[in-house]
Amino acid sequence: MPVQETYNPWTVVNLVFHHLADQGLHPRLGDGGDPGEPAAALLRALGITPAAEGDNRVNEDMRRHLAELRATLVDDS
Repeated sequence: MPVQETYNPWTVVNLVFHHLADQGLHPRLGDGGDPGEPAAALLRALGITPAAEGDNRVNEDMRRHLAELRATLVDDS
């Protein structure tokens, strides 16, 4: 089974914005407000599912580490 790649959503948004600016355009997200939802809509339009928690690899490593800590604490009680 192929490994699923993950991306920081802001990296993708930044790449798109730089590309548009290089074309002489002046992109804006959120009309000066919170850009989160418009950025997520942009990602969905590009076929990317945004993840609020960011890079899934980092979160999986954190979950694994927390599970190890819990196991250690439970064994020591």
